[in-house]
Amino acid sequence: MTSSKTPRQVLMHSVAVTALTLSAGGYALTATAAGSELPKPRILVLATGGTIASTGDARSAIGYNAGGVTGEQLTASVPGLDKLATIKAEQISNIGSQDMNSKVWYQLAARIKQAFERNEADGIVITHGTDTMEETAFFLDNVLATSQPVVLVGSMRPSTAVSADGPGNLYEAVEVAASAQSRNRGVLVVLNDTIHSPRWVTKTNTTSVQTFQNPNGGPLGYVDPASIRYLAAAPAGRKGALAVPNAGLPRVDIVYAHADMDATQIDDAVRRDAKGIVLAGVGDGNASKAALDALEAAARKGVVVVRSSRVGAGFVNRNVEVSDDKTGFVVSYDLNPQKARVLTQLLIGNGVSAADKVQKAFDVTY
Repeated sequence: MTSSKTPRQVLMHSVAVTALTLSAGGYALTATAAGSELPKPRILVLATGGTIASTGDARSAIGYNAGGVTGEQLTASVPGLDKLATIKAEQISNIGSQDMNSKVWYQLAARIKQAFERNEADGIVITHGTDTMEETAFFLDNVLATSQPVVLVGSMRPSTAVSADGPGNLYEAVEVAASAQSRNRGVLVVLNDTIHSPRWVTKTNTTSVQTFQNPNGGPLGYVDPASIRYLAAAPAGRKGALAVPNAGLPRVDIVYAHADMDATQIDDAVRRDAKGIVLAGVGDGNASKAALDALEAAARKGVVVVRSSRVGAGFVNRNVEVSDDKTGFVVSYDLNPQKARVLTQLLIGNGVSAADKVQKAFDVTY
């Protein structure tokens, strides 16, 4: 009797007979009778709460309460997730992201560092509310020194909604974190089939599932259940990470510019011992004469003053309408006020407070 098996079938049958189980680079590789299975990456899901972990509330047709669903419940509810990777979920917090704080940031940074150092995971996924996701992602991107993927994901609709977007977003976040293509790209944000950089991404709509946009830089790539497409190769090198300050993050206030603005907000920030002030300025980071005079006085007292913009797109450059060299101000370039605040906190916490050195650090991050 003549065998009709192809050479590949003969080879696969031979592999199956040997029933080898190997271990390579932290992946479990097992040969089975059906052929050799591809290695499954190990993904650690760190849950913090947010809309993706929320449940509906009867107060309105779209009402919900953030948090309440655990990380384990979330991962167990997504069909096919276990086929992408070996999943382990841990609960870091269960809060709405409006309550996100530096204590949770420190916990996340420490757990991620530990997981990679102990070879517990090949990638990390963080479930998070969308309101402050860009700030958490930007903080982690500045303090983590790893080539392995760290991906933040959330949703705009609660888990109990008829058209909940959380399960699909979580599936794609795990898909991105499990991909070798995602290495050496820093921290990533995944939502609505799109992969974003923490530097560029910002929330732009209160309720739309397409809320995350990249006004100055564009997305890094796109993902669907069948494919991941990055628009450019991973960068050759990553900037050096800043240390997580042992004493905690210093107080840095954001002051919002508006018509008929006086110095009240600025003077109050100085009285409350703010170590830095970020101006969410009009236009290219401008403000009224009264506000600018108060900011200059604050800078003379050693407060780090950073000019950003409330506009939402574009760059704040040095010495355009405001004489930054004279006043001792720093400009944020493309960073919006909330991200400029995070970087200023990290710099001051690392002992960098002189205006020229702070500006140089903003230059480097760009």
